[in-house]
Amino acid sequence: MDILTQILSNWFPTVLTAALFYGLYLAAKKLLERQAKGQTDKALIKSIILFTIGFIGIISVILALPMSPEQKGQVTSLIGIVLSAVLGLSSTTFIGNALAGISLKLRNSFKPGDFIEVDDIFGRVTEQGLFHTEIQTVDRDLTTLPNMTLATNAVKVTRHSGTIVSVECSLGYDVNRLKIEEALLKAAKNCDLKDPFVHIISLGDFSIVYKIHGLLENVKSIVSAKSRLTAHVIDALHDANIEIVSPNFMNQKQVGDTVFIPKKYHTKDAAVLEETAAENVIFDKADEAEDIEKKKVLLAEVEEKIKKSNEELKAVANESQKKKIEEKIERTKELKEKIANKIDAKVDELDKKT
Repeated sequence: MDILTQILSNWFPTVLTAALFYGLYLAAKKLLERQAKGQTDKALIKSIILFTIGFIGIISVILALPMSPEQKGQVTSLIGIVLSAVLGLSSTTFIGNALAGISLKLRNSFKPGDFIEVDDIFGRVTEQGLFHTEIQTVDRDLTTLPNMTLATNAVKVTRHSGTIVSVECSLGYDVNRLKIEEALLKAAKNCDLKDPFVHIISLGDFSIVYKIHGLLENVKSIVSAKSRLTAHVIDALHDANIEIVSPNFMNQKQVGDTVFIPKKYHTKDAAVLEETAAENVIFDKADEAEDIEKKKVLLAEVEEKIKKSNEELKAVANESQKKKIEEKIERTKELKEKIANKIDAKVDELDKKT
């Protein structure tokens, strides 16, 4: 009985410490999840707080073990050495990416759903974290870029108001420049591009390089728009009886008076030429990330309305008016809960698709 009592007295501080920190961890997790509901940006803060509680809890449990002061000193010294080594090796990259992430958030030059290009990598932003930014490229794959890369390199962000789409082609000196420019402008208009214009890029030994530009207002279709413009350029040049073939090809092969313009083709089945919008397949995760971002903006607006209604409630003395404002606040809170639940459901769905 004395031995059992001694064992219990020796291990009681350890068990009590473990129970206290486990309870603190669960309570903090529940509280943070409630506060972060619908606020996906707070997920990182929640993880850091829970990690800190868990880490302090483990150290406290180790120190509460029934060991001699010398053994406890050795254990704490070992933990300190390991932590110093880990922080020393990883602090440069870790802290650098964190500071870069904070800087990018403050600048707010892009957000989930935006098209960006950095280091010849082009795609739509799907996730913007403290340490990294994830983009979905044109082959539908996900690429993770450290925030230091984005902070130290030029980042091209496609504007929501529209972007310029262009296509180059080289044609011979034997074709009149005005005829070519007319055909290229027609191609851009057929592609529903706004305010098209043509630039002459260079004068080569055998051909002239032309470049047709046009403003694309629906930037979400940028990948398809470039393909459509190229197709319309081919059709417009052929309709104008202009060969799309380099003159040095004629010098290498004797072809006589052959004109390299294909005959018009008419298909009986119009459905054959119907295409699925490439962006719907390529940027599925980016579309959902953008939808979440819009809902977060809406959630912030609803929270602002609740705040203003509470201030209005304090200033009103009439009981009937107070009741109306309270009912309005209650309805707004219900709306806030619905939006937050939708955001959380979307985030869970997005995580499953990763």
